[in-house]
Amino acid sequence: MKLYLLALALFHTGFMSRASAVEDFGKVPLPVLAGSTADPHLTLFGKTFCIYPTSDVEGWNPTSFHGWTSKDLKTWKDGGPILSITDEVKWATGQAWAPAIATKNGKYYFYFSANMNIGVVVSDHPMKGFKDPLGKPLVAKGAFPCQAIDPMVFVDDDQSAYLYFGQGSCQAVKLNDDMISYNPLAVKKIDLEGYNEGAFVFKREGIYYLSWSEYDTRDPRYSVAYATSKQPLGPYEKAKGNPILQQRGEVKAAGHHSILQLPKSDDWVVAYHRFIVPHHSGALRETCISPLRFDRDGAILPVNVYEPITAKLVKP
Repeated sequence: MKLYLLALALFHTGFMSRASAVEDFGKVPLPVLAGSTADPHLTLFGKTFCIYPTSDVEGWNPTSFHGWTSKDLKTWKDGGPILSITDEVKWATGQAWAPAIATKNGKYYFYFSANMNIGVVVSDHPMKGFKDPLGKPLVAKGAFPCQAIDPMVFVDDDQSAYLYFGQGSCQAVKLNDDMISYNPLAVKKIDLEGYNEGAFVFKREGIYYLSWSEYDTRDPRYSVAYATSKQPLGPYEKAKGNPILQQRGEVKAAGHHSILQLPKSDDWVVAYHRFIVPHHSGALRETCISPLRFDRDGAILPVNVYEPITAKLVKP
């Protein structure tokens, strides 16, 4: 009996050491943004965290994007609309979805979906003053074998920038130095088993991680998987420990995410949306942030959607 209890205690200790696998179904963390939002792109400019989400509304036909700011990842301020596509984007009328932002050469490039096209606007400030430099979509509807939505831009250590986009298949291309053009003939499909939408790319210890959402956003099974490569455009190999983010208990349809490394550390977080708790409807969603961790071999551990962001994690 004593040996049994000792073995049980050791098992319990080993289990608890994998904090990302611990599930506390007693309390669902509150969303970090007020109201109904989805598809959050989380980033850090200077000492300010920023989130750029879809403004979720009934019918999924928003016409503007808001930017949110925070100093601690927990308390967020709505900076108001940073882009009205009906005012600033002459070629679009609605379906303002799934934005992403990147910075290079002192400018901010805001990529977005609108009317099943992908656009880009540019500003000297991350929260205001965005203007359309093209007067047309960056990726036009029907130009490639996918739905032209869900852009994401990754800027590598050498300042080369890569655009990833598409629902149904993941398309990718290296952007020109101006960040608003590319060679259409260089666009390639990245083969990813189970891919649906919402590609996101980051780099850690020389390895490129490409993650995406599987299933439909209205499906409780909506979840996030990932693959790795030694090159930003692949080929990518899907990891064995998928999905890394998925429904648990009251949390349904956890997906369409972004991943951020915290300053001066190897601490990481993931922002994502879920069905509004407790309504469990795919029509309206809410934005959450959870810690994200790696094992010794660099594999992403399963995210615990019940683990809140703590002051200890968010270092000044």
